[in-house]
Amino acid sequence: MKAWQTRGDGTLVRVEVAPPEPADDEVLVRVAACGVCRTDLHVVAGDLAVHRSPVVPGHEVVGVVEKVGSRVRGRAVGERVGIAWLRSTCGECTWCRRGSENLCRSSTYTGWDADGGYADHVVAPAAYVHPLPDLPDEQAAPLLCAGIIGYRALRRAALPPGGRLGIYGFGASAHLTAQIAIAQGAEVHVLTRDAGARRLALELGAASAGGATEPPPVPLDSAILFAPAGEIIPAALAALDQGGTLAVAGIHLTDIPSLDYQEHLFRERTLTSVTSNTRADGAELLRLATRLGVRATVTPYPMDEADLALRDLAQDRVRGAAVLVNDS
Repeated sequence: MKAWQTRGDGTLVRVEVAPPEPADDEVLVRVAACGVCRTDLHVVAGDLAVHRSPVVPGHEVVGVVEKVGSRVRGRAVGERVGIAWLRSTCGECTWCRRGSENLCRSSTYTGWDADGGYADHVVAPAAYVHPLPDLPDEQAAPLLCAGIIGYRALRRAALPPGGRLGIYGFGASAHLTAQIAIAQGAEVHVLTRDAGARRLALELGAASAGGATEPPPVPLDSAILFAPAGEIIPAALAALDQGGTLAVAGIHLTDIPSLDYQEHLFRERTLTSVTSNTRADGAELLRLATRLGVRATVTPYPMDEADLALRDLAQDRVRGAAVLVNDS
């Protein structure tokens, strides 16, 4: 089969490898589409610690089950499924037992610890794949990470009903999260450096769209930082009303400048991180996105152009979400 692999120098190489075989608890999935996530950039560039080298990136996978392992129950050949970032957890630690499997120290991840979806086929533990709603492949793919992590970030931001939400950065995850928040009655203000992204935000119903470090027109009840830019955090905290929360959604962040306690944190402002997701997050997001009519703005690329898609994402040339489409 054809696949894209990291080469350790910040680039990808197209290779021909044998198709994987599923273990007893895994399914083999033929890839129809795979979203291109900013985390893939961090894996390829080495911003994240190398867990496997070479590795096939990609963790927003939509495809059809072609083979099931001998111990798999509840998944069937021919079923359309999604494979997300969280690949496995131990199921036994304190965090797993309390429903916080995203904090399991033995967790593994698709496209980082094991080969992902920039390929014709991928294997995944059957217990960690998601049944998919009736959406086109290109629409379903971004929900599997951009949608899920954005949904978790929205929950971590503790937005009150009808509250004012600031969104910093406006790529794949942010533009899906904004739709959920707006549909639930929030007033959304987008702060991002890209003029095209600001236009998209307004088209999707944002109340305002300004530059990344500009003050929003109103104090914010909650905010989410999607851009991997630690230098934005002081401005985002300063934009919060008292009692507000800033959630940092990325897995990688540049250094945070010094904070002034009175200006940035006093009056019970909260700064919190978002770490991966649980399977329950994924199931909830997929149901919610279907019910609220969330639709990704998609920039499609052939699977053969995964390297171009990553370059375009790095240069902010992608409108909405980039998705690789596998026609082979």
